[in-house]
Order: sequence, then C-alpha cells, then structure tokens
Amino acid sequence: MKLTFESDLQFQQDAIKSITDLFEGQPMEDSIMEYDLKEKGTLSLINGVGNNLVLSEEQILSNLRSIQENNEVEKSTRLDGMHFSIEMETGTGKTYVYLRTIYELNELYGFKKFVIVVPSVAIREGVLKNLEITHEHFQNLYDNTPINFQVYDSSKVSTLRGFATTNTIEVLVINIDSFAKDENIINKPNDKLNGQKPIEFIQATNPFVIVDEPQNMETEKRINAINNLNSLCTLRYSATHRNRYNLTYSLNPVKA
Repeated sequence: MKLTFESDLQFQQDAIKSITDLFEGQPMEDSIMEYDLKEKGTLSLINGVGNNLVLSEEQILSNLRSIQENNEVEKSTRLDGMHFSIEMETGTGKTYVYLRTIYELNELYGFKKFVIVVPSVAIREGVLKNLEITHEHFQNLYDNTPINFQVYDSSKVSTLRGFATTNTIEVLVINIDSFAKDENIINKPNDKLNGQKPIEFIQATNPFVIVDEPQNMETEKRINAINNLNSLCTLRYSATHRNRYNLTYSLNPVKA
C-alpha cells in the first residue's frame, strides 16, 4: 500500500508560513557558512557547513509581530529568545508540517542543518517513519532536493562528522535523554573523533532545532541540554504547550 499526502491543506500551509516568514529579508547567499573543523591530533582540516543568520533580533521581532497579527494570536512585545512555538491539535499533521518546513527553509533561504529533538524512543521511531514515508512526496514537491536523515546512535558517533560537513540538507533525530547528561557519550571526548566531543560537530553547524512535544522537556537539565546545541533558533511543536514562547500559529481544538 502506498500512502498519498495532500500538499495544499491551507491550515498546514499557514503553519509552515508562520515559521518561514520569520526570516523574511534573509539573503540566501548569506544563509550558509563554511568553517574549519580542527580535530585534535591531526594536521588536516575538515571543512564544515553550517547555518548562518544575518537578520537582527529587531527584524525577527518585526516579522514575528506581522505573523502573529495575520494568524490572530497575541502579539509579542519583545522577542522571548530565539524560541518559536507552533500549536497544532493532535491529528492535524504536526510532523508533516515541521518536516515540510525544513524543505521550505532550505528552498527559500538555503538553510541546511536541522536537529529534531524528541522526548521518547517511541516518538523518535515515529519521526523516522515519517521521514521515510514522506520522502518521495517531498522529493516530488521540491525537485529532488538532496537530503540525508539519520537517528543519532551513540555507537556510531562518527556519523556526526558527515552531519557537520555535508553540503546538503542534513536532518538528525535525537532523543533528549541521549544528550541531557554530562556522562552521555555525546558529551565526552571520543577516540573515534580524534578526541573531540561528538556534540561539538552538532554545535558547529548552528542548527535549527525542532522540538517535538516540548512540554516534556521543561526541566532545567533538559532546557540546558537543548540550549547547549547552539541552535540558530528553536522551533517548538505541540498541541499542549506548557510555555508558548513567541507563539506564531495556533490550531487549537476549536479551530481544528
């Protein structure tokens, strides 16, 4: 059986646009930065590719207020950090929306590095399944844009080098418990990476961090872990937010 996906549902388009419009004015040619990954104990330098934002916080806030006005949600008086919340009722295609937002951010602005943080193994497997079953659909919509996606595996940390260096869309799905503690493998120097901490390869890319069900990640330790990813911004998707940081879009039960 082959699943088909509708690409023109207006409420999903509105949710996607509520994020992509935040970066209105960002020049595509400035959205990617190249840098040298200097690995300890080696002479060779590895070229990394990461996201780069040139818009000021004032421009982001101005864009945010316009989005909030259009979507009839309360307008922010100030920018509550680079965290943005999207409220979507269960069953309305939240995962589809944030996966398609990745493609849109790449097509409109050229951003390439994305990390999806999930609260449990079950949700992680669901996200991976969604990446697989929507792949052909998105390839048809976005002209076969190259994309790599992977689930973080602590026994294969060397794959993070590819995440940091590849000049294509890279999507990393990771469970919050894999990096929230100092003793996690990702936070310790690793021989497979010439003494680097695996997390440094993620941090260097300045990724978009997409948080699925953020209300499950509001403890101090988990908040600090997400902040430690050195994100360009954090996009928070849930039907039941505990904190609505810079709410951009709300599809609540009544609207749904």
